[in-house]
Amino acid sequence: MAFSPESFLYAIIIGTLLAIVWSLRILVLLERRIKRMDENLFKIVSRIENEELKIEKEELKIETELKGLESSGKKRVSKPKVSSKKKVSKKKK
Repeated sequence: MAFSPESFLYAIIIGTLLAIVWSLRILVLLERRIKRMDENLFKIVSRIENEELKIEKEELKIETELKGLESSGKKRVSKPKVSSKKKVSKKKK
């Protein structure tokens, strides 16, 4: 069974077209994956933004309370400083 040059050429063309279709399929799958990643990143960023806004509101609240205490002349009660290192006494031999 011998292939004629014409059938060989058709096989090459069909193989090339199949390779192009396969490549486009892979590109579409990658595009969908990237889209999902972008959506997830957007969700994460919006959550972080909400947390940052909560923190900024709390900071503003604390600052206004501190300014109110300072302007009224009341003394602030500060917490005693606690060192993170424990003092260990060394015994002499």
